[in-house]
Amino acid sequence: MYIKRKIGSSFKKALSLFPVCVLTGARQTGKSTFLHQELKGYSYVSFDDPLQRDFAQADPVGFLKQCEGVKGTILDEIQYVPEILQYIKIAVDKERIPGRWILTGSQQFHLMKNIGESLAGRAVLFDLAPFCLAEKTPRENLDLILWNGLYPEPSLAPEKRELWISSYIQTYLERDIRQLGNVSDIHSFETLIKLCAARHGQELNLTALSRESGVAQSTVKKWIGLLESCYLLFLLPPFHNNLGKRIVKSPKIYFMDSALVATLTRQPSPESMAAGSMGGAFFEGLIVTEAVKCFFNRGKKPDLFFWRSHDGLEVDLIIQIGGTLYPVEIKRNNTPKTSFLAPLNQFKKIATPQFQLGEGQLVCQTENPGPLPNGNQSLPWQKFYPWLDDLLQP
Repeated sequence: MYIKRKIGSSFKKALSLFPVCVLTGARQTGKSTFLHQELKGYSYVSFDDPLQRDFAQADPVGFLKQCEGVKGTILDEIQYVPEILQYIKIAVDKERIPGRWILTGSQQFHLMKNIGESLAGRAVLFDLAPFCLAEKTPRENLDLILWNGLYPEPSLAPEKRELWISSYIQTYLERDIRQLGNVSDIHSFETLIKLCAARHGQELNLTALSRESGVAQSTVKKWIGLLESCYLLFLLPPFHNNLGKRIVKSPKIYFMDSALVATLTRQPSPESMAAGSMGGAFFEGLIVTEAVKCFFNRGKKPDLFFWRSHDGLEVDLIIQIGGTLYPVEIKRNNTPKTSFLAPLNQFKKIATPQFQLGEGQLVCQTENPGPLPNGNQSLPWQKFYPWLDDLLQP
């Protein structure tokens, strides 16, 4: 069963404008399935295949010749053959046909570096994350969504969850990513991943992570950057503009998928996960990553932040769209309470009139959206993505 992805309309529009479209994202987010389903008539080559990889490296001109005479070509896992990019550039400069080349990869840093050097002005970049809630059954139980995660395979076939996630951690986190980053200390790398999972939704503390993992701060910073570039982590920065004294300089750390966090932190069941000390962090992480996915699906870089006042009040999410800031508070409670609005009200008070502000949102488990005091609104968690998607429409 194929579920249409929200990224589709933006991606197809880009195909009509650019000769090269690049689709990146973590492994198993559905990149190949999306392209096979949406781009009928395109030829497909995967550089996971060592024969194709060797052919492209040994004879790049001959390799690209086999791609002639078709509507377009999808080159999957392009990061394994970065040398081919300069030859694609030559082909594009000879004949600038929109949508001619589709490149995919699951490692952002090296891929973007090579594309920036070889295909600047010729390529447009999209990121495909795991499913967003708008692509799933809206009535699905929240605890099960968090437990199974939103990677397509375990999300659509929950009976595979345990084996799939265990295999994913072993092959992608502990093998592929480690090899891409030339990580030699396997044990310390695995320890750091688990420590990061335990801090899901918390401020990044390099000193503590260095101490507990037993590796230097510079190495911790490098490894976290590696996990971020491979789309396993998202670092939510503090709001940078000077709103009084900035006492928070570190970003908050979120895994892009809750099922990985549940496994890495040894959560025994959906119910205990929800009721445990990390229950609020799991819910907060779901909403923050939904915002990231919404920007990705529109082909935009996420303009997302958090804000903390000098007296400890914190707005979980600040969304910047154009010149407007939308403050969002995230609470797992079923019933909106006016006490939850204190951070939103404080932020709006300090930010006015320096910034243009949109209506504050309290995202929770209420069933229906409704007005709240001081220009705020309660918003059901299922409706968060559609609300943000409407704001991001051109």
